[in-house]
Amino acid sequence: MVLRMKTVILLTVSNIFMTIAWYGHLKYIDKPLVWVILLSWAVALLEYVFQVPANRIGSQTYSLMQLKVMQECITLVVFTVITYLLFGQTLKWNNLVSYAFIVGAVYFSFAF
Repeated sequence: MVLRMKTVILLTVSNIFMTIAWYGHLKYIDKPLVWVILLSWAVALLEYVFQVPANRIGSQTYSLMQLKVMQECITLVVFTVITYLLFGQTLKWNNLVSYAFIVGAVYFSFAF
């Protein structure tokens, strides 16, 4: 159980850095592109500091398919929170429907 929780926590932290690296620069649209690329790469390095151990630890208790599906689900939750907090974007009904399908994918990934 400890390894499973470590995996989820590390993947969550990794995805926070990933989402900030991929989309955070959009808050600084007036900055030079080279500047935001270098900053994004620096943040992405932090993502890998958490991602690699998460996958190594997680592969001891989850299949690779389960790890990937879990990571994608965590990515969407983190992305949703960050886009709300940083950009003020909210979910619409079609987003909720698509998330429900993703929850179904997680279920089928882990159930059989």
